[in-house]
Amino acid sequence: MHERMNESEPRPLEAASSGSIGMAKRAVPPDPTRESELAMRARSGDDEAFLTLMANARDSMLRISLAYLRSEDAALEAIQETTCRAYAKLRKLREPAYFRTWLIRILMNVCADEQKRLRRQRPSSALPERIASGDNPGEDWMIEDAIAGLPPKLRQIVILKYVEDMTLSDIARWLKRPEGTVKTWLNKALVALRKQAGKEEARDGRGTTGWVRAADREADRL
Repeated sequence: MHERMNESEPRPLEAASSGSIGMAKRAVPPDPTRESELAMRARSGDDEAFLTLMANARDSMLRISLAYLRSEDAALEAIQETTCRAYAKLRKLREPAYFRTWLIRILMNVCADEQKRLRRQRPSSALPERIASGDNPGEDWMIEDAIAGLPPKLRQIVILKYVEDMTLSDIARWLKRPEGTVKTWLNKALVALRKQAGKEEARDGRGTTGWVRAADREADRL
């Protein structure tokens, strides 16, 4: 059994969730063998292994939490809460090889809870914080609002596919659903986004925006 960390050392929950939150970079996919080894060590009480796992997953967690919550402060709180829950439940991790999948599921549950809390507190007129920089801030906001307006199941798939860049087969395995079902849900999400964009364009008198054309192309490929 690995010796636990001394009280004078930084606690894993503090170290894993500390630091300023910035634009999340596209992370290099984790090495499954290495991650499985680290997860087994963490489950056995190796705090350094847990810190390494959380550091490796940080960019991925940032992308997902920002896409869900559209607030840097809320995203940071969600990551901290996820870190606490994961650390507390480590001994219940049954398949170390799927640690990242297990962690993302915890994060999405935390984000869903936080969304409900923020929805109750946030005035309806409040504008969302920016997630990504771009040449068209209004279009960025429209994308964020459109995704946020999707039903939870469809929003989850869009985030996993286009924020995390997961394949349909990976999403199907993550959700424990047939790949055909995931494809159907994704198509429904893209259709819903296209309809929402049409309403925005009709109200604002604009032509079809770039992200709408991209959604149309994606829907045609499914």
